[in-house]
Amino acid sequence: MSGVLAAESRGYTQIRVKKFSYRWTISNFSFCLEGSLGNDIVSPTFSPGDNDQQKWLMKLNPNGMDEESRGYLSVFLGLLNSPKSPVWAKIQFGFINAKGEKFRIMSSQRVVRFNPNQSWGIAKFIRQDFLFSTPCLLLPDDKLTLCCEVSVVQDGISISEQIMQPGIDVPRCTLVDDLGELWENSRFTDCCLVVADQEFRAHKAILAARSPVFRAMFEHDMLESRKNRIEIRDLKPEVFKAMMDFIYTGKEPVLHSMADAVLAAADKYCLERLKVMCESALCRDLSVENAAHTLFLADLHSSVQLKSQAMEFITAHASEVFQTSGWKTVVNSCPYLVAEVCISLVSGHGLSLEPPSNA
Repeated sequence: MSGVLAAESRGYTQIRVKKFSYRWTISNFSFCLEGSLGNDIVSPTFSPGDNDQQKWLMKLNPNGMDEESRGYLSVFLGLLNSPKSPVWAKIQFGFINAKGEKFRIMSSQRVVRFNPNQSWGIAKFIRQDFLFSTPCLLLPDDKLTLCCEVSVVQDGISISEQIMQPGIDVPRCTLVDDLGELWENSRFTDCCLVVADQEFRAHKAILAARSPVFRAMFEHDMLESRKNRIEIRDLKPEVFKAMMDFIYTGKEPVLHSMADAVLAAADKYCLERLKVMCESALCRDLSVENAAHTLFLADLHSSVQLKSQAMEFITAHASEVFQTSGWKTVVNSCPYLVAEVCISLVSGHGLSLEPPSNA
């Protein structure tokens, strides 16, 4: 007789955990090192969701939080307020390098208890001299980008006295991985795309399904359709590859230094989701130096959301933006954009462009 005990009913308790992440970019980071020991840089507040009343923030001590951590960056996550407390969570810190890769990932080994206005962090997160050993990779454009992933315990759901039948585990869908593997390994391809004398093998059916521009090429009696060969003369290979990675997997490519070029490619081939991904990346990197050029790009590619964000940024920093070379280029080449900015400035100050009334 088997020694395994049979059960007619079973109980099951599920501890629900909500995960969210936050990315924080600090510009002109080298200037932060001039501060004294223990001085904090504080991030904007953030929440797990749009309507979530739980508020968090990140803090960074560029010179360490105390004598023991001098020469290190100290990083912390703090709970500002929460409808329910305490909050129990696991935390993972890291930072993003110039290639968009997560680096120096460190996490809490246990669940941390947070009450409002309490924080937890890592005093010796990373050494200053290591960061500045390869600034082009770790501090591109003198920007430090930190990331934080938080797993918050929600509550427990208990189910008892249920007759449990043996379950069947359904494997996760691997469609994205399988399509990506077709592209990466050039399996069963039926067309060739030539970019800067480099040949890339692809699949007409996938290209046509994802892009109406490619679909039109293959549907009509065009040279590309007859020869199964497409020459693309206006894209760099790295930009083309980022676009193709998206076409095959739907995942956001690494856009750090070429979001503007990928935006143009997405617009040309009618890849609307990729286009919005590029808009989001450009919006995150808005600065006084690039705001005018970003406005120009947004207008050129009919990127409505990005144009609105760039316009708001320029309106808020007009005196600084107007001194940049990018703005002078816009003035010379796109006077209608200058007029739109002026209208936005006037509206923002509550002024009127209408002539005074004679009444």
